[in-house]
Amino acid sequence: MRALKYALAASLLVAAPAAVAQQQLSIATGGTGGTYYPYGGGLAELIKEHVDGYDAVAEVTGASVENMGLVWRGDSDMALALADTVYQAYTGTGDFEDRQLENIRALASVYPNAVQIVTMADSGIESLADLEGKIVSVGAPGSGTELNARALLESNGISYDDFEARRLNFNETADAIRDGDIDAGFWSVGPPTSSIMNLATTRDIRLIGLSDEQVANAREEVPVFAPYELRADLYEGMEEPVQTIGIPNILATNAEMDEELAYQVTKTLFEHTDQLIAIHPAANDTTVKFSVDSTPIAFHPGALRYYEEQGVEIEDRQRP
Repeated sequence: MRALKYALAASLLVAAPAAVAQQQLSIATGGTGGTYYPYGGGLAELIKEHVDGYDAVAEVTGASVENMGLVWRGDSDMALALADTVYQAYTGTGDFEDRQLENIRALASVYPNAVQIVTMADSGIESLADLEGKIVSVGAPGSGTELNARALLESNGISYDDFEARRLNFNETADAIRDGDIDAGFWSVGPPTSSIMNLATTRDIRLIGLSDEQVANAREEVPVFAPYELRADLYEGMEEPVQTIGIPNILATNAEMDEELAYQVTKTLFEHTDQLIAIHPAANDTTVKFSVDSTPIAFHPGALRYYEEQGVEIEDRQRP
Protein backbone atom coordinates (compact mmCIF):
# COMPACT_ATOMS: atom_id res chain seq x y z
CA MET A 1 0.00 0.00 0.00
CA ARG A 2 2.84 2.37 0.87
CA ALA A 3 4.47 1.69 -2.52
CA LEU A 4 1.14 2.26 -4.24
CA LYS A 5 0.71 5.55 -2.34
CA TYR A 6 4.17 6.77 -3.40
CA ALA A 7 3.53 5.73 -7.01
CA LEU A 8 0.25 7.63 -7.02
CA ALA A 9 1.91 10.74 -5.55
CA ALA A 10 4.68 10.56 -8.12
CA SER A 11 2.19 10.27 -10.97
CA LEU A 12 0.34 13.34 -9.70
CA LEU A 13 3.58 15.31 -9.57
CA VAL A 14 4.32 14.37 -13.16
CA ALA A 15 0.82 15.26 -14.27
CA ALA A 16 0.66 18.57 -12.39
CA PRO A 17 2.64 20.70 -14.87
CA ALA A 18 0.38 19.63 -17.74
CA ALA A 19 -2.69 20.50 -15.70
CA VAL A 20 -1.48 24.05 -15.07
CA ALA A 21 0.25 24.60 -18.41
CA GLN A 22 0.07 28.25 -19.44
CA GLN A 23 -1.07 29.20 -22.93
CA GLN A 24 1.40 31.75 -24.28
CA LEU A 25 0.18 34.93 -25.94
CA SER A 26 2.38 37.04 -28.21
CA ILE A 27 2.27 40.84 -28.25
CA ALA A 28 3.74 42.49 -31.37
CA THR A 29 5.47 45.73 -30.38
CA GLY A 30 8.26 47.62 -32.20
CA GLY A 31 11.98 48.29 -31.89
CA THR A 32 13.73 48.17 -28.53
CA GLY A 33 14.45 51.91 -28.64
CA GLY A 34 10.81 52.98 -28.65
CA THR A 35 7.90 52.82 -26.20
CA TYR A 36 6.02 49.84 -27.67
CA TYR A 37 8.57 47.27 -26.53
CA PRO A 38 8.77 48.21 -22.82
CA TYR A 39 5.02 48.90 -22.72
CA GLY A 40 4.27 45.54 -24.37
CA GLY A 41 6.68 43.83 -21.99
CA GLY A 42 4.89 45.41 -19.06
CA LEU A 43 1.52 44.24 -20.40
CA ALA A 44 2.95 40.74 -20.82
CA GLU A 45 3.94 40.76 -17.14
CA LEU A 46 0.43 41.86 -16.15
CA ILE A 47 -1.11 39.05 -18.16
CA LYS A 48 1.19 36.47 -16.58
CA GLU A 49 0.33 37.75 -13.13
CA HIS A 50 -3.38 38.46 -13.40
CA VAL A 51 -4.94 36.42 -16.25
CA ASP A 52 -5.31 32.80 -15.15
CA GLY A 53 -4.01 30.18 -17.55
CA TYR A 54 -2.01 32.57 -19.74
CA ASP A 55 1.59 33.60 -20.18
CA ALA A 56 2.67 36.35 -22.58
CA VAL A 57 5.75 37.68 -24.35
CA ALA A 58 6.55 40.94 -26.16
CA GLU A 59 7.94 40.53 -29.69
CA VAL A 60 10.33 42.96 -31.41
CA THR A 61 8.85 43.95 -34.80
CA GLY A 62 8.90 46.68 -37.42
CA ALA A 63 5.96 48.28 -35.57
CA SER A 64 2.54 49.47 -36.74
CA VAL A 65 2.09 48.40 -40.38
CA GLU A 66 3.83 45.05 -39.89
CA ASN A 67 1.89 44.48 -36.67
CA MET A 68 -1.46 44.73 -38.43
CA GLY A 69 -0.47 41.89 -40.74
CA LEU A 70 0.77 39.80 -37.81
CA VAL A 71 -2.57 40.11 -35.98
CA TRP A 72 -4.61 39.62 -39.15
CA ARG A 73 -2.79 36.38 -39.98
CA GLY A 74 -2.92 35.19 -36.38
CA ASP A 75 0.88 35.19 -36.07
CA SER A 76 0.52 37.49 -33.05
CA ASP A 77 -2.34 37.54 -30.56
CA MET A 78 -2.20 41.27 -29.89
CA ALA A 79 -0.32 44.24 -31.31
CA LEU A 80 0.41 47.86 -30.56
CA ALA A 81 -0.06 50.20 -33.50
CA LEU A 82 -0.75 53.82 -34.32
CA ALA A 83 -4.41 54.78 -34.74
CA ASP A 84 -4.02 55.94 -38.33
CA THR A 85 -2.41 52.63 -39.32
CA VAL A 86 -5.13 50.66 -37.52
CA TYR A 87 -7.85 52.78 -39.13
CA GLN A 88 -6.38 52.34 -42.60
CA ALA A 89 -6.12 48.57 -42.11
CA TYR A 90 -9.68 48.37 -40.78
CA THR A 91 -11.16 50.46 -43.61
CA GLY A 92 -8.87 49.36 -46.47
CA THR A 93 -7.61 52.88 -47.13
CA GLY A 94 -4.20 54.54 -47.42
CA ASP A 95 -1.37 51.99 -47.24
CA PHE A 96 -4.00 49.23 -46.99
CA GLU A 97 -5.97 50.14 -50.10
CA ASP A 98 -7.25 46.97 -51.81
CA ARG A 99 -6.22 44.83 -48.80
CA GLN A 100 -8.74 45.63 -46.08
CA LEU A 101 -8.17 43.74 -42.80
CA GLU A 102 -11.78 43.55 -41.65
CA ASN A 103 -11.09 41.21 -38.74
CA ILE A 104 -9.01 43.75 -36.78
CA ARG A 105 -10.58 44.79 -33.45
CA ALA A 106 -9.44 47.14 -30.68
CA LEU A 107 -9.00 46.22 -27.05
CA ALA A 108 -8.00 49.76 -26.05
CA SER A 109 -6.31 53.01 -26.97
CA VAL A 110 -3.47 53.05 -24.47
CA TYR A 111 -1.57 56.35 -24.78
CA PRO A 112 -0.88 59.07 -27.37
CA ASN A 113 2.21 59.13 -29.52
CA ALA A 114 3.93 62.40 -30.27
CA VAL A 115 5.68 63.12 -33.55
CA GLN A 116 9.14 64.23 -32.41
CA ILE A 117 11.55 65.72 -34.94
CA VAL A 118 15.09 65.81 -33.60
CA THR A 119 18.24 67.48 -34.88
CA MET A 120 21.52 68.73 -33.44
CA ALA A 121 21.23 72.09 -31.66
CA ASP A 122 23.78 73.63 -34.04
CA SER A 123 22.36 72.14 -37.27
CA GLY A 124 20.56 75.31 -38.34
CA ILE A 125 17.33 73.31 -38.77
CA GLU A 126 14.54 75.14 -36.96
CA SER A 127 11.41 74.30 -38.99
CA LEU A 128 9.95 71.72 -41.37
CA ALA A 129 10.99 73.88 -44.33
CA ASP A 130 14.62 73.66 -43.19
CA LEU A 131 14.59 69.90 -43.85
CA GLU A 132 14.73 70.54 -47.59
CA GLY A 133 18.05 69.45 -49.05
CA LYS A 134 19.02 67.58 -45.87
CA ILE A 135 19.44 63.88 -44.97
CA VAL A 136 16.49 62.85 -42.83
CA SER A 137 15.42 59.57 -41.22
CA VAL A 138 11.67 59.09 -41.65
CA GLY A 139 11.43 55.91 -39.54
CA ALA A 140 11.78 52.19 -40.09
CA PRO A 141 10.18 50.67 -43.22
CA GLY A 142 6.57 49.73 -42.51
CA SER A 143 6.45 51.72 -39.27
CA GLY A 144 3.80 54.12 -38.06
CA THR A 145 6.55 56.71 -37.76
CA GLU A 146 7.04 56.73 -41.51
CA LEU A 147 3.29 56.98 -42.14
CA ASN A 148 3.06 59.95 -39.78
CA ALA A 149 6.19 61.63 -41.18
CA ARG A 150 4.93 61.34 -44.74
CA ALA A 151 1.47 62.65 -43.85
CA LEU A 152 2.87 65.59 -41.88
CA LEU A 153 5.34 66.55 -44.58
CA GLU A 154 3.04 66.14 -47.57
CA SER A 155 0.18 68.02 -45.90
CA ASN A 156 2.61 70.91 -45.54
CA GLY A 157 3.90 70.86 -49.12
CA ILE A 158 7.10 68.82 -48.57
CA SER A 159 7.78 65.50 -50.31
CA TYR A 160 10.55 62.90 -50.10
CA ASP A 161 11.91 64.46 -53.32
CA ASP A 162 12.83 67.55 -51.32
CA PHE A 163 15.42 65.76 -49.14
CA GLU A 164 17.36 62.50 -48.92
CA ALA A 165 15.19 60.07 -46.97
CA ARG A 166 16.66 57.31 -44.83
CA ARG A 167 14.49 54.59 -43.30
CA LEU A 168 16.05 53.86 -39.91
CA ASN A 169 14.60 52.57 -36.66
CA PHE A 170 14.72 54.65 -33.49
CA ASN A 171 18.12 53.52 -32.21
CA GLU A 172 19.66 53.74 -35.70
CA THR A 173 18.25 57.25 -36.13
CA ALA A 174 19.70 58.43 -32.81
CA ASP A 175 23.10 56.90 -33.65
CA ALA A 176 23.10 58.47 -37.12
CA ILE A 177 22.33 61.93 -35.70
CA ARG A 178 25.03 61.48 -33.06
CA ASP A 179 27.58 60.42 -35.68
CA GLY A 180 26.67 63.20 -38.13
CA ASP A 181 25.48 60.74 -40.79
CA ILE A 182 22.05 62.38 -41.02
CA ASP A 183 20.77 65.87 -40.23
CA ALA A 184 17.47 65.09 -38.52
CA GLY A 185 15.11 62.26 -37.71
CA PHE A 186 11.45 61.53 -37.00
CA TRP A 187 10.09 59.60 -34.06
CA SER A 188 6.39 58.87 -33.57
CA VAL A 189 6.39 57.43 -30.09
CA GLY A 190 5.19 58.02 -26.55
CA PRO A 191 7.43 60.61 -24.92
CA PRO A 192 9.91 60.43 -23.36
CA THR A 193 11.61 57.68 -25.35
CA SER A 194 14.90 56.07 -24.42
CA SER A 195 16.71 56.56 -27.74
CA ILE A 196 16.18 60.36 -27.66
CA MET A 197 16.97 60.48 -23.94
CA ASN A 198 20.28 58.71 -24.53
CA LEU A 199 21.12 60.99 -27.46
CA ALA A 200 20.36 64.09 -25.37
CA THR A 201 22.79 63.01 -22.65
CA THR A 202 25.70 62.93 -25.11
CA ARG A 203 24.82 65.69 -27.60
CA ASP A 204 23.03 69.03 -27.56
CA ILE A 205 19.82 68.46 -29.48
CA ARG A 206 16.86 70.52 -30.68
CA LEU A 207 13.27 69.39 -31.15
CA ILE A 208 11.62 71.06 -34.12
CA GLY A 209 8.24 72.59 -33.35
CA LEU A 210 5.19 72.93 -35.60
CA SER A 211 3.17 76.07 -36.21
CA ASP A 212 -0.60 76.22 -35.67
CA GLU A 213 -1.03 76.20 -39.44
CA GLN A 214 1.17 73.11 -39.86
CA VAL A 215 -0.80 71.30 -37.15
CA ALA A 216 -4.08 72.24 -38.85
CA ASN A 217 -2.80 71.04 -42.24
CA ALA A 218 -1.76 67.70 -40.73
CA ARG A 219 -5.13 67.23 -39.03
CA GLU A 220 -6.92 67.87 -42.31
CA GLU A 221 -4.85 65.09 -43.87
CA VAL A 222 -5.15 62.68 -40.91
CA PRO A 223 -8.25 63.30 -38.75
CA VAL A 224 -6.89 61.19 -35.87
CA PHE A 225 -4.01 63.66 -35.38
CA ALA A 226 -4.39 66.08 -32.45
CA PRO A 227 -2.33 69.01 -31.15
CA TYR A 228 0.20 67.87 -28.54
CA GLU A 229 2.74 69.79 -26.50
CA LEU A 230 6.06 68.25 -25.54
CA ARG A 231 6.72 69.66 -22.09
CA ALA A 232 9.85 71.58 -21.15
CA ASP A 233 12.62 69.44 -19.62
CA LEU A 234 11.23 66.32 -21.31
CA TYR A 235 14.78 65.71 -22.57
CA GLU A 236 18.05 67.07 -21.24
CA GLY A 237 18.66 70.62 -22.43
CA MET A 238 15.04 71.13 -23.56
CA GLU A 239 14.21 74.44 -21.88
CA GLU A 240 10.94 75.33 -23.64
CA PRO A 241 7.82 73.33 -24.54
CA VAL A 242 7.52 72.32 -28.20
CA GLN A 243 4.25 72.10 -30.14
CA THR A 244 3.73 69.03 -32.29
CA ILE A 245 0.97 66.54 -33.13
CA GLY A 246 -0.07 63.43 -31.28
CA ILE A 247 -1.91 60.29 -32.27
CA PRO A 248 -3.37 57.47 -30.14
CA ASN A 249 -1.73 54.05 -29.89
CA ILE A 250 -4.10 51.11 -30.05
CA LEU A 251 -3.84 47.66 -28.55
CA ALA A 252 -5.38 45.61 -31.36
CA THR A 253 -6.31 41.97 -31.75
CA ASN A 254 -8.11 39.62 -34.12
CA ALA A 255 -11.90 39.34 -34.02
CA GLU A 256 -11.42 35.61 -33.39
CA MET A 257 -9.84 36.14 -29.96
CA ASP A 258 -11.85 34.39 -27.23
CA GLU A 259 -14.33 36.88 -25.74
CA GLU A 260 -13.52 36.03 -22.14
CA LEU A 261 -9.79 36.39 -22.78
CA ALA A 262 -10.32 39.79 -24.43
CA TYR A 263 -12.38 40.85 -21.41
CA GLN A 264 -9.74 39.70 -18.93
CA VAL A 265 -6.86 41.39 -20.80
CA THR A 266 -8.79 44.66 -21.03
CA LYS A 267 -9.76 44.53 -17.37
CA THR A 268 -6.19 43.76 -16.33
CA LEU A 269 -4.83 46.62 -18.42
CA PHE A 270 -6.98 49.24 -16.71
CA GLU A 271 -7.06 47.82 -13.21
CA HIS A 272 -3.29 47.42 -12.84
CA THR A 273 -2.09 50.51 -14.72
CA ASP A 274 0.12 51.52 -11.79
CA GLN A 275 2.43 48.62 -12.62
CA LEU A 276 2.71 49.82 -16.22
CA ILE A 277 3.45 53.40 -15.13
CA ALA A 278 6.38 52.07 -13.11
CA ILE A 279 7.77 50.62 -16.36
CA HIS A 280 7.07 53.60 -18.64
CA PRO A 281 5.46 57.01 -17.89
CA ALA A 282 3.45 56.85 -21.14
CA ALA A 283 1.04 54.60 -19.23
CA ASN A 284 -0.13 57.65 -17.26
CA ASP A 285 -2.48 58.18 -20.21
CA THR A 286 -3.82 54.60 -20.09
CA THR A 287 -7.36 55.33 -18.89
CA VAL A 288 -10.82 54.14 -19.84
CA LYS A 289 -11.77 57.71 -20.80
CA PHE A 290 -8.82 58.14 -23.14
CA SER A 291 -9.56 54.76 -24.71
CA VAL A 292 -13.22 55.36 -25.52
CA ASP A 293 -12.55 58.96 -26.58
CA SER A 294 -9.73 58.00 -28.96
CA THR A 295 -10.41 54.61 -30.56
CA PRO A 296 -11.46 55.00 -34.24
CA ILE A 297 -12.48 51.36 -34.93
CA ALA A 298 -14.76 48.71 -33.43
CA PHE A 299 -13.88 47.24 -30.04
CA HIS A 300 -13.66 43.48 -29.56
CA PRO A 301 -16.87 42.23 -27.85
CA GLY A 302 -14.86 41.19 -24.78
CA ALA A 303 -13.36 44.66 -24.41
CA LEU A 304 -16.75 46.21 -25.08
CA ARG A 305 -18.21 44.23 -22.16
CA TYR A 306 -15.61 45.72 -19.82
CA TYR A 307 -16.30 49.30 -20.99
CA GLU A 308 -20.04 48.84 -20.61
CA GLU A 309 -19.47 47.64 -17.04
CA GLN A 310 -17.67 50.94 -16.42
CA GLY A 311 -20.75 52.86 -17.56
CA VAL A 312 -19.00 54.79 -20.33
CA GLU A 313 -20.68 55.85 -23.56
CA ILE A 314 -19.66 53.86 -26.63
CA GLU A 315 -20.15 55.30 -30.11
CA ASP A 316 -21.95 53.23 -32.75
CA ARG A 317 -18.79 53.08 -34.88
CA GLN A 318 -16.98 51.44 -31.94
CA ARG A 319 -19.39 48.50 -31.87
CA PRO A 320 -18.67 45.41 -34.02
